[in-house]
Amino acid sequence: MTARSGETRAPGPSTSDEHHGTRDRVARSILDHGPSTAAELARRLEITQAAVRRHLDALVAEGIVEAREKRVHGARGRGRPARAFALTDRGRGAFDQAYDQLAVDAMRWIAQAAGGGEKGRAAVADFARARVAAQTERYRAELERAAPEDRARVLAEALSRDGYAATARSAPAPAGNVPGRSPGGEQLCQHHCPVAHAAEQFPQLCEAETEVFSRLLGTHVQRLATIAHGDGVCTTFIPQVATPPGAAPTTSKTTAASASTAGRNPA
Repeated sequence: MTARSGETRAPGPSTSDEHHGTRDRVARSILDHGPSTAAELARRLEITQAAVRRHLDALVAEGIVEAREKRVHGARGRGRPARAFALTDRGRGAFDQAYDQLAVDAMRWIAQAAGGGEKGRAAVADFARARVAAQTERYRAELERAAPEDRARVLAEALSRDGYAATARSAPAPAGNVPGRSPGGEQLCQHHCPVAHAAEQFPQLCEAETEVFSRLLGTHVQRLATIAHGDGVCTTFIPQVATPPGAAPTTSKTTAASASTAGRNPA
């Protein structure tokens, strides 16, 4: 609205501040939702695709985001695949990773104090399990109250409160899923990992987390991708089962196998 003659307009944010504020919202949306196309960002932020692309160009130039080919679930249509934009390590570094080096140093000290080698790796694994023990107990009560079909969503909400920006959605079973189980299930996606840099060097953190998911949900889970090893999001497949939460996984060998690959991309 135009000010009348003689009136003083209240000061507002400068154009530069507005640009940086929107740019931060674009980066935060990618953090919360994972790799996103310009169209998806425009829809979530309720701004034009042209404006989104300008901010994405700036974020790419600053090394905050990078363009990737968007993954397509199911049959791919004609035409060039849409580009998705994901946070780089530098971009993630702007979100809650100030103490990452401290975690790396602490776990390196634990490994050396235990004697290094296999003993050192076992000591770090013990530390990782102890770290998630309290987290497990906080989540358990919520999952026990939830209906089986809601448990993945409830777990995602709990993880989001702890900074993992998690979501859950229905998904087909990945190739090589365990025979005899439901062909479908849900994918638990963690779009942010506060300890990604530490987990890159110490995959025991991912393995302990995968074991926790398995215990809480009462079934084996399969880690499909991790931020720690270069993926845009940590993705875990949860098959459809009716086992009560907190019960022992139905296939312990499968659980161990899934956990052992938790910190690595699938072959």
